[in-house]
Amino acid sequence: MNTQIRSRVITASVGVPLLILVIGWGSAAQFSLLVFLVTLVALCEYFLIVFRERWKERTLGIVSGVLVSLGIVIPGISEPGLALAIAILLAFSTYLFSGGKLEARFQHLGWTVLGALYVGYFVPHLVLLRQSHDGRAWVSFLLLVIMSGDTAGYFAGTSLGKNKLCPEISPGKTVEGALASLAASLVVGVLGGTFLLPTISWVESLLLSLVLSVLGQTGDLFESWIKRVFSVKDSGYLLPGHGGLLDRMDSLIFPVVFITYYLRWLHP
Repeated sequence: MNTQIRSRVITASVGVPLLILVIGWGSAAQFSLLVFLVTLVALCEYFLIVFRERWKERTLGIVSGVLVSLGIVIPGISEPGLALAIAILLAFSTYLFSGGKLEARFQHLGWTVLGALYVGYFVPHLVLLRQSHDGRAWVSFLLLVIMSGDTAGYFAGTSLGKNKLCPEISPGKTVEGALASLAASLVVGVLGGTFLLPTISWVESLLLSLVLSVLGQTGDLFESWIKRVFSVKDSGYLLPGHGGLLDRMDSLIFPVVFITYYLRWLHP
């Protein structure tokens, strides 16, 4: 077992039991706190990537993302869109009146708004999913589908991968890894859905797993795109064998948004 795989196994042996404990037995407040802390760390990682040498812009971005996330994770807020609007208006106004070249300020504004949405708004949808009917089961289902796909994709890509999936964005990802990830997500999704979500059919579990897997791999590529643009290998070093926290959860971000609103529309 090489060093990277050993580090991944050790990290998973600590992180997975913690997730099971919080999701299965933790209160809604404890889960919300965990999601907020995860969001905060991911915000710090993102804005350190895009504003590595610019602490003022980095601080503004983190503050904007935190405001957005609080609008979701704090119980009893009926209009989470209000926090989003305030944060975006804050960023607009700050860059409008800040010094520097117009083009650079406009570009920095775009990176700030992207981070506030991508991390500050999307990641806390885990809290909204947890609040759904059978929320614990749906969060567990989502994690099973995505994490099993990630694991299968990593090992298949490492051992069997020959054909590059998207070399311009992520040279390490292969077609073989993507197919293995999809297959694992489908199998685990159907089996997991049978036990966790007995009220939905295996066909729905299969189709959901398909969509979630595709979205998860798309989200993985999206974060790789960000790192590629800024010439960064990992978003951080918090998780040995995985890189940063954003590296580990990038494949969850798009799927959690989809499944949250899927449930609201089709399983209210």
